[in-house]
Amino acid sequence: MPRGPNDIPSTLKRSPAKARRTWKKTHDSAVETYGEGESAHRVAFASLKHNFRKEGDHWAPKDGGGGGSSKGGGGGSLEDRTKAELYDRARERDIPGRSSMSKPELIEALRRDHS
Repeated sequence: MPRGPNDIPSTLKRSPAKARRTWKKTHDSAVETYGEGESAHRVAFASLKHNFRKEGDHWAPKDGGGGGSSKGGGGGSLEDRTKAELYDRARERDIPGRSSMSKPELIEALRRDHS
């Protein structure tokens, strides 16, 4: 885990600048919300996974011109997402009780809330 404000995981040091910026920006924001530690780290990687995929010792842009998905869904099935990615979507949609939900419960809540 990063020890200082300029420390990033080694896989990101070998990755494109955009991947490093995405991770740092999300990590800094998550530290403000959750404090330094595992939660902030997980949120930063979940954000990174929207547009990048891990290839060996670095992160590479996903194919398909920019990657990412719209807030409305799309971009693969919910079952293929990590719990952190599902939680991020639930937070974007302001789904109550999301912090105590399991992965299947998050999927169900997101499907019910298809707004």
